[in-house]
Amino acid sequence: MPIFTDDHGVRIHYESWRVPEPVAVVQLVHGVGEHIGRYGALVAALNEAGYSVWADDHRGHGQTGFEQHGGDLDRMGRLGPGGLRATIDDVHRFSGIIRETEGPDLPLVLLGHSWGSLIAQILLNRHPADYDAVVLTGTAHRTLRDMDAGDLNRRHKHLGDTGMEWLSRDPEVAKAFVADPYTTSTPLRELFGIVDASRLLGRPARGLPAELPVLIMVGSDDTLGGERSAVKLAQAYARRSGLADVTLIVYPEARHEVFNETNQEEVRADLVHWLDERFAVD
Repeated sequence: MPIFTDDHGVRIHYESWRVPEPVAVVQLVHGVGEHIGRYGALVAALNEAGYSVWADDHRGHGQTGFEQHGGDLDRMGRLGPGGLRATIDDVHRFSGIIRETEGPDLPLVLLGHSWGSLIAQILLNRHPADYDAVVLTGTAHRTLRDMDAGDLNRRHKHLGDTGMEWLSRDPEVAKAFVADPYTTSTPLRELFGIVDASRLLGRPARGLPAELPVLIMVGSDDTLGGERSAVKLAQAYARRSGLADVTLIVYPEARHEVFNETNQEEVRADLVHWLDERFAVD
């Protein structure tokens, strides 16, 4: 697994799944407590459609976290020196590595899920010229009013005993998450601390490039934000940021991990269709 070393000496592990003559490249930004190994079906679908995919295991997560914490699986999810600020900087640095490798002319799509979607929102605010499109899944409008910071499983705890039933209607997803040694169900606020967790709050910036396309995909039964929060986010990108191409897709009754939902094939197809409309050459 290739690596790059960040400003704090943390070795960031990453993978790339490249295709010949790609339509565009997708940078996948995973969620909290998980790793890039959970996205195999999505990577395969994007590759099949002609898109190269790159993804890193963020600080404290996956192979990065395993090495960073000396193999101590109880510390998975903890970000280490520099905290969230360094993590966001690492994701942006990784974008630069992708650009250097794939070339400046190939469109770069930033695809963030959950915590990764919040990082993607922050990067979109700070570096809008670095990306040709942004996709946000399992996301929310980043305010305390519109994003649940409590027990995300409380609405679904009667459905099982894993504590992760909120992820998907497919019970096997929760079971697999709990059984995975590289995941953690420790809440974000406990992993990061209140100060770092609060750095995730914010709103879309004013005056973003009008032509930059944004796709938001959420389940209506997603306890992080859900439909109401996603609608507010889409409206903010259109009205506050001035974006002309904002698409919101809400999947009825779907939960947080739309790429691991019972209708995941539909979700992947919707994503590829949206990308093809903007980047595929006839």
